[in-house]
Amino acid sequence: MVRMTFPALACTVAALSVSVLAELKSKSCSEVRKAYISKGFNQNDAPYHEINGDHLKVCPQGFTCCTLAMEEKYSQQTKHDFKNAVTEPCSLMQTTFASRYKKFDEFFKELLENAEKSLNDMFVRTYGRLYMQNSKLFKDLFIELKRYYVGGNVNLEDMLNDFWARLLERMFQLVNPQYSFTDEYLYCVSKYTDDLKPFGDVPRKLKVQITRAFVAARTFAHGLAVARDVINKVSAVNPTPQCHQALLKMMYCPYCRGLVTVKPCNNYCLNVMRGCLANLGDLDTEWNNFIDATLMVAERLEGPFNIESVMDPIDVKISDAIMNMQENSMQVSQKVFHGCGPPKTLSQSRSSRSVSEGGFSARFRPYNPEERPTTAAGTSLDRLVTDVKEKLKTAKKFWSSLPGSICMDMQIAGDVDEDKCWNGNATSRYPFPVTANGLANQAHNPDVKVDITKPDMVIRAQIMNLRVMTYKMKSAYNGIDVDLNINESSGEESGSGCDVDDPLCSPAPRLNDNGKTQKSNETSVQNSATNSGLSHIALIASIILAMQRQWR
Repeated sequence: MVRMTFPALACTVAALSVSVLAELKSKSCSEVRKAYISKGFNQNDAPYHEINGDHLKVCPQGFTCCTLAMEEKYSQQTKHDFKNAVTEPCSLMQTTFASRYKKFDEFFKELLENAEKSLNDMFVRTYGRLYMQNSKLFKDLFIELKRYYVGGNVNLEDMLNDFWARLLERMFQLVNPQYSFTDEYLYCVSKYTDDLKPFGDVPRKLKVQITRAFVAARTFAHGLAVARDVINKVSAVNPTPQCHQALLKMMYCPYCRGLVTVKPCNNYCLNVMRGCLANLGDLDTEWNNFIDATLMVAERLEGPFNIESVMDPIDVKISDAIMNMQENSMQVSQKVFHGCGPPKTLSQSRSSRSVSEGGFSARFRPYNPEERPTTAAGTSLDRLVTDVKEKLKTAKKFWSSLPGSICMDMQIAGDVDEDKCWNGNATSRYPFPVTANGLANQAHNPDVKVDITKPDMVIRAQIMNLRVMTYKMKSAYNGIDVDLNINESSGEESGSGCDVDDPLCSPAPRLNDNGKTQKSNETSVQNSATNSGLSHIALIASIILAMQRQWR
């Protein structure tokens, strides 16, 4: 029988104790295996018990349930999860703007179609062949209005002035069928449109109403499309290597410790997301300014710039103008004959035939409300605007709240106990303060290394787009149309939309009979347009210089 000395027995017991402790310390990785396999990964990658983690590149080393293959697979999954987490809320917001833009665009286009159809039907009923012979004039009016709305290079004031001048030429011939008029004579007649006011006050009022309404409608629809496109261009986020590592450490490294159900601490998640979304955070200021400006235009569309209230009765207004011309035709004709000279008289037979063909016999009778065509989708502008205003208000601060929204997602962090959450190294309270949003604020982010000297130029371009669109919205709020693009060095204004009786606008100078005031005013308008163009150039230049200095 072998006798063991006390020291030998003590060594044996110690060895057995180490062996037992090692076995106890090597915990089961069954939950980790289960979670790993559930994501479609190869089960052969996952150990049954903890192993030494010296091979890990990102996750904490020591005893671990992750092999190198698992860490690499989790790294790939991290990128996928992050992109989904960013894309989902961005897609929802983009869909909101895209669907509202589509509704507004359909509404405006159908409104124009209905207005044109209504005018054509009513004028055929009222004036018959007389209208049919001159219908191209009215058709051209709606062609130009549609072309303006879809982004054509149309100056609304010039176009409307031309419409009334051409209508005066046609009307003047119809009320004076006994005379023959040359093109030169008719051109002279058209120059008296503003001074004689043959159509009463209708052209002036309608020009103000159409200009303001169309500027607001087109700018509003354009703004919705710009917001949709901005989201589309910036939401394709590719994490930097530093961001990728931080995400892996936050989202899947706790799995390697066997902490499958433990979520990241909320502040920890915020710091990681704000670091990864640093450039997106810089969108927030201009985005909020854009939202505010768009809400201002929405209020105009509900009130004085309501395009529905302008286009629906446009046939009645034009007919009233025609009747004004008919009733005042003698006085108008005498003033024109005095200013342009006496026209040539037609032969008696031709004159009699012309009077028979050209006389007006019926006053315009509008449709009853039930006869009027319905607007787009059977809805009204007020309901569309109310809906989009609600969506705009919820869209404010979208970019600054995006990191928090992602962290609140139960798939990422969710509602956690701040004393029993993953802080990047262990299950404990997260010790660092939360950094603010935006690239410049990430210089001291404790979890993501961010190079604040290299802004994302795609996002910088979208910041510029939002800034320009905000400028357009604010101009549209005042009835001013501004054609200002990032890649252009000049701006063009189309129509002030100001009514001399409107307290929102300054009175426009009036023309006198000798033409001197007109000439000085034309010079003033040219100078104003030049100054406006220069101011737009200065705006773009200052924006670009400021951005260069900020990121140099």
